[in-house]
Amino acid sequence: MSTDLTTPDPRLARWQRFRSSRNTALASDHGWLTLTSFQWLDSEPSAVELVPGLWSTDGTTASLTAAASDGLTLVAAGEPVDGTVSATLSDEESLMWAQYGGNDGRQVVVELAMRAGRYAVRTRDAKSPVFTEFDGVPTFDFRPDLVVEAKFLPYPEPVDVPIGTANPLVDGVHRSVGDLVFRLPGKAHEFHLQAEEEKLGALTVTFHDETNGAGPPEQATAEWRKVSTARPRPDNTVILDFNRAINYPSAFTPYGTCPMPVKNNSLDYRIEAGEKEPFT
Repeated sequence: MSTDLTTPDPRLARWQRFRSSRNTALASDHGWLTLTSFQWLDSEPSAVELVPGLWSTDGTTASLTAAASDGLTLVAAGEPVDGTVSATLSDEESLMWAQYGGNDGRQVVVELAMRAGRYAVRTRDAKSPVFTEFDGVPTFDFRPDLVVEAKFLPYPEPVDVPIGTANPLVDGVHRSVGDLVFRLPGKAHEFHLQAEEEKLGALTVTFHDETNGAGPPEQATAEWRKVSTARPRPDNTVILDFNRAINYPSAFTPYGTCPMPVKNNSLDYRIEAGEKEPFT
């Protein structure tokens, strides 16, 4: 007499660990779920919402003026801001600069950011309900058929492609290093996605697909998502696992400046894998 034993798919166990790590990272202190504002700085010292002090920029340097009684401290040094402090960033850089409020004086962290050649501040509030009520990103069930092999076709040189971002006032650039070419179940044609290179040669693709904002809420995804692969093998193949497709921060907050996909990174396919639209 034999017994039919079902062997668990090891990819499912790895995906479950990936999901646990992803939710833990999102729920980090003063992470993306805590954003409560995005505000451009003026040339004249001016108040901003949700935090004391006077904030300004001369185009090159950002400045903050406050009295010790305002309760602001510098994140890095923990010292009170009493007078004027300044900081200088390059484009796309950010600095967790000052903090304020709460029993420990650290409820709200003010992030200084340089975007599109302009200085802005973003407030990150540990009591944001988006953060305090977070219990994980909804996902589709694991789809083994959407773990596909792709061929990486590198370009002779990277190509900078102008793109939009989640903020209409901020333009972005996608540095395309090559195409990922693959097939999907039920479709005869090949798909091509332009990829960016990450640390240690890993690749990331940002893409649209037919689940974006489409169908009933429990089957819809954010306006775009991204998925990463390991470094290509010696034969330039990679595993493209759409179960690991994740949302950009802009899916969780209106205060992100996340990059949109390049024009051609749209799939005529419902990628019913990975993260769904949050908070539906």
